[in-house]
This record gives sequence, C-alpha cells and structure tokens, in this order.
Amino acid sequence: MSFFLQNVVNALQWGSFYALIALGYSMVYGVLLLFNFAHGDIFMVGAYIGFFVATGILALVSLYSISAPSWVVLVLTILISMFLTSFVGMAVERIGYRPLRNAPRASAAITGLMIGIILETSNLAILGASRLSFPELIQTQTFQAFGVSITNKKIIIVAVAILLMLALHLFVQRTKWGMAMRAMAFDFVVVPLMGVPLNTIAALTFGIGSALAAAAGILFGVAYPVLDPY
Repeated sequence: MSFFLQNVVNALQWGSFYALIALGYSMVYGVLLLFNFAHGDIFMVGAYIGFFVATGILALVSLYSISAPSWVVLVLTILISMFLTSFVGMAVERIGYRPLRNAPRASAAITGLMIGIILETSNLAILGASRLSFPELIQTQTFQAFGVSITNKKIIIVAVAILLMLALHLFVQRTKWGMAMRAMAFDFVVVPLMGVPLNTIAALTFGIGSALAAAAGILFGVAYPVLDPY
C-alpha cells in the first residue's frame, strides 16, 4: 500500500505539469481550432525566462540585503515569468498563426513545428548547448506519512497548479473576455459578426496558454532543476 501511495504522490506532481501544459494547448484548439505544436517549446522558453527572473530576484535580494521569504521569491518568479511568456505566445500568434488563419489546417500545423524549431535553435544560439541549473528557490523538506515520503516541493507544485486551474476557471466563467472565448469555441464563424474582436481574443488565448506553460516550466525547474533547450 505504501508503494502505491508513493506512486500516487509522484503522479500528482507529474500530473500538475501535464495539466498546466495541456490546458494551454487545449485552449488554443478549443477556441481557434489550431494545433499549436510550438506549445511544448513555449513551455521550455517559460522555464528559461523563469531561470533568469529567479536569478535576478535572488541577486537583488542579496545585493540589497532584503529579507524575503522563499515563497515570496517563488510567487514573484511565477507571476513575472507568466507575464513575460504571455507576450511570447502572443508574438507567436501574431507572426506565425494569424496570417494562416484561413489557410488549410496542415499549413498551420507545419508552421507550429517550424516555430518550435526556431525557439529551440535560438536558445542554443544565444545561450549555448550547456544545461543550466535552476536556482533553488525552496529548501527541500521531507515529511513521512503512512510510509510515504512527501516533500514540501511536491505540495507546493500541486497547490500552485490547482490555484492556477481555479483562476483560469473563474476567468473563463466570470469575465467578459472568458465569455467571448467560450462563444468563439461554440461558433467560430458567427461570433466575429456579433462584434467580438477576433484578433484580440486569439492573442489573449495564446497569451493565457503560454502563461500557464511558463508556470509549468518553473514548477518543473523547482522539482528537477536542470534546464535543457529540448
């Protein structure tokens, strides 16, 4: 039983990564009927942005001798990285997908693969092929319960993922932008005729999806602190 429960705990951690990535991917397909094959590379870009944001925050804390709890540094890293990565997603939509909105679906899919290759090779060209070590934002603490080892990092990862899912649910259900996204998912052709700004909602969808991928990338870096362009 302890072996089973340990695997359940580990699966919850991995499921948190996959859920945040899948939410962003499925949002784009559900609203715009596009296969964003570059989404996995945006996950990678978000992790690298999180690396530089976390490194910068820790450097400022050390330089000015600021007493900042580790959870504050983690929250700031997640929020700032999500904000910055959302612009990467919106740029991908504007440059790569918007010109192909009326093109065959295969063209958009191939473009997504091309964008992914560009993001990977750009990372290699700028930062080199060496792997980077994600900063340790949270000191690892291990708890034992019913023969199962649970770290504070696993708890934080699952909790943050659930909070982001709830925030996304509230945004989609309670805001006019979320209502517009649901309407576009229901009828992509008619909704623009009712005054909904198609380009704005498309960019917003890519931005939110990319922000969730960035959060997943940072949480992955917290759990497995080795960054790789692939």
